[in-house]
Amino acid sequence: MANFLESDIGEIIYEVGDVAQDFAGRTVLLAGGRGFLGRYLTSVFDELNRSVLRSPCTVIVVDDLITSGDAGMMFPDGPHRRFIQHDVIQPLEFEGAVDYVVHAAGIASPSYYRAYALETLDVAVSGTRNLLEMAKRDGARFTFFSSSEIYGDPDPANIPTPETYRGNVSTQGQRACYDEGKRVGETLSYIFHHYFDLHTNVIRPFNVYGPGMQEHDYRVLPNFASRIKGGRPLSVYGSGQQTRTFCYITDALNGFLRVIARGRSGETYNIGTSSPEITMRDLVERIGAVLGRRPDLRLVDYPETYPGDEPMRRCPDISKARSQLGYVPRVDLAEGLARFLGWADENYLGVDDEVLIPARRR
Repeated sequence: MANFLESDIGEIIYEVGDVAQDFAGRTVLLAGGRGFLGRYLTSVFDELNRSVLRSPCTVIVVDDLITSGDAGMMFPDGPHRRFIQHDVIQPLEFEGAVDYVVHAAGIASPSYYRAYALETLDVAVSGTRNLLEMAKRDGARFTFFSSSEIYGDPDPANIPTPETYRGNVSTQGQRACYDEGKRVGETLSYIFHHYFDLHTNVIRPFNVYGPGMQEHDYRVLPNFASRIKGGRPLSVYGSGQQTRTFCYITDALNGFLRVIARGRSGETYNIGTSSPEITMRDLVERIGAVLGRRPDLRLVDYPETYPGDEPMRRCPDISKARSQLGYVPRVDLAEGLARFLGWADENYLGVDDEVLIPARRR
């Protein structure tokens, strides 16, 4: 399965511009480097080394491969990149200094983090602490990938949601392992910044999608794309009135790299797009416009494997990233859907996703 569109990698590099040279001659430790976002970051660094950087950067990719599937095994080591299979819950013995520590390890799909609840919490707490200690040792810039989930279900006065909104999530529930884990990871980043003067940044991604997502990721767009390929109706959970904004992968990577390279120390940034905020029913209509035919839609109850307490609205205020880092999303929803669905049609099998949903671990 192709992990990305070649044209997307070039687009990311063009949008990042001169920010890329901040990585020249540096060493980046990328935890979670075989996940969806990690594979893109790895591929962008590879291309920067080939065609852009004045001197190459070295990328150390770390992943335990718990959820990356076959896609995680498709990156052989290169001249300036090597892979270490390791669970960051355990301290990493690594010789040599690093300049950037990027913590993108974690389990982001709700169905998977319900199945792997303890692992999800451990990687956000113990894993973050271990990587912060490494960054502290070397005086490296540290970036923690948090989540828009930490906001819970914001009140209407905080839509779009700014970074200053404190969130509203349950400490006891099926999502708590993920939501509270990310909140503790943010707290650890705060502590190391304020008590040890470590340069830390927190990124809160909002519904990033694109080529390279595993077919059985169990989030809405891979689910829809798999069902379209298999000629099956699109299953929408609940009422279908829950809203999201969707950020195409090239825009997300542009934002991520800007934060990693030039985020202000101690700051947190929403990365996503603030419009359009659409319901899941609307999303089906927009997919139909891209395909030239409206897919069949069916409303279904939430499956037993999908965590409850789903936020009804999710829409970021990205003005901080825009004003401080020059972050501007470029790809509109119709264009992003066309790229993703075209890629999925060539790479997905269309097999029944409900059969393969992971069972809850006991």
